[in-house]
Amino acid sequence: MVAPIRPTRQTRRPFLSVNDVCEALGIARSTFYDWRAKGALPRVIKLPNGDLRIRVTDFETWLETLEAA
Repeated sequence: MVAPIRPTRQTRRPFLSVNDVCEALGIARSTFYDWRAKGALPRVIKLPNGDLRIRVTDFETWLETLEAA
């Protein structure tokens, strides 16, 4: 089971990068993009520079739905 990512006082980041998500799940970037194409990830936010971010709350909710399934 993957431990939820919660921002600490030092980080307090409401968003996760692609690298953060891949590291938390132990997956390759290519798997992230495959899952994204299949609609199997939480909503992503595309920044003006093209980088993607996922809200920590959305990520944690998504993980909870996987537990229930």
